[in-house]
Amino acid sequence: MISILPRVRNLTRGAIAMAIRAVLFDLGNTLVAYYAAPDFPAVLRRCMGQCMAAVGVSPSQVDEDDLFARAKRLNTEREDHAVRLLSDRLQELLGRYAVLDGPKLDAACKAFLKPIFELARPDPEAIPLLESLRRRGIRTGIVSNTPWDSPATAWRQELARRGLLERVDAAVFCVDVGWRKPHPAAFARALNVLSIAPGQAIFVGDDPRWDVVGARRAGLCPVLLSSASAVVVDGCTIIRSLREVLRLVDEAAG
Repeated sequence: MISILPRVRNLTRGAIAMAIRAVLFDLGNTLVAYYAAPDFPAVLRRCMGQCMAAVGVSPSQVDEDDLFARAKRLNTEREDHAVRLLSDRLQELLGRYAVLDGPKLDAACKAFLKPIFELARPDPEAIPLLESLRRRGIRTGIVSNTPWDSPATAWRQELARRGLLERVDAAVFCVDVGWRKPHPAAFARALNVLSIAPGQAIFVGDDPRWDVVGARRAGLCPVLLSSASAVVVDGCTIIRSLREVLRLVDEAAG
């Protein structure tokens, strides 16, 4: 478990004591903002409404408050960080109201993600940063969990819509490896694709629990993207904007 210090420590100018050959990024609220954690219950309610419509379940068939209460109980992750697929969660929630065969289950999964994708606000610094890193010969990748362990195919399509997929050298999601961050499996898969050793890469993310801990477990140097100055993660470089990644890379190059 990492230590969150209850005091301000300015680490925004922290140097990376290594030659950086690759930069890996989290997706949600790092390259693209979707929702803050406290906002997810309201988003989840919209997601469930979309799922019901997609599989032909009318509100008159369902106690929506009960359905939402059961959905909130499923909004937890396993202690061992193993994935719990979106399709399995939706089968548990809606299977009593409709026969969720292959096509209907696929439709429900797509419907679940619609309200989330509609919230997307790409960081305007993301694409220029990725292009600048590529020009410097730095390999790049995305390592991300997905909401409710939703399908990687849908998220690769989302990356393509945002102009990100063609600008990174690897994109690995938790469902690709069967484990959610902070488990090291997704980081290891991305590094293997890039042919980069862990000690030659940094990982940029916004969440101390999943991103900092996960990167450290996988042997990468974590960099926390955070606009908050009240709390910091001990021993971790903090940046306030994506453009600061270039400074870290250039300073490490000497």
